[in-house]
Amino acid sequence: MKYQCLMIDDDVTIAETTAEYFNIFDIRTAYVTSYEDAVTFLHEHEVSLLLLDINLGAHSGFELCKQIRSEFDMPILFISARTSDDDILTALNIGGDDYIKKPYTLNILLAKVKAILKRYENTSVRQQVLSDAKAVSEGKAAQRELHITEGMYLDTAQRKLLKNGRTIPLKAMEYKMLHYLLEHRGSVITKDEFLKNVWEDEFIGEGTLAVHIRHLREKLEPDCNAPTLIKTVWGVGYLMEADDEALQ
Repeated sequence: MKYQCLMIDDDVTIAETTAEYFNIFDIRTAYVTSYEDAVTFLHEHEVSLLLLDINLGAHSGFELCKQIRSEFDMPILFISARTSDDDILTALNIGGDDYIKKPYTLNILLAKVKAILKRYENTSVRQQVLSDAKAVSEGKAAQRELHITEGMYLDTAQRKLLKNGRTIPLKAMEYKMLHYLLEHRGSVITKDEFLKNVWEDEFIGEGTLAVHIRHLREKLEPDCNAPTLIKTVWGVGYLMEADDEALQ
């Protein structure tokens, strides 16, 4: 199920009230009150935007943000009663898109969330239009299935991975990375190139990139510890083996 917003706050009253208010104005919103429930929810549902508190009982929102950033690609707005510059800078430096101080006014928060969702959705549509236009200009529009290896290909029309007749779910960033690797098959993609052209953020850490590569290998490779498709070129970046080599 798809949600536009997920509220993550250990204060049940605040979380429930905010979610109810957003739903009244047709922003499909759910809420959870713990680190563990947030992780479970994100693996079971598609979410466009997160509202994340810093204090989450035994865990912190900072810890959860770093975990989310290693797997998912969506705007994250921190919401907290903590107002120190150190907290704000930490939130923004680890991947938060904005920092909202409690107490907040629901109608102001709703307006901010609507604006971010609109910008996020418009960007996604624009990127898809540009990608389609580029494919047409290069004569690739008819190539909706990018072959990976025997029995496995990437369906670019439906943005999904097919493996021996089964659909393998891909996160948004996993799809973008795999598509880029396949478009540049046989060439080494440097880490800087990945961060600039795929992530479109040169400040994402190499550790986050490595985590996404590992997740891709888990879905593509028979043994992700001995990859034959996505090779690491130590000190440089990654290489998707040329098609004929992958079939050997």
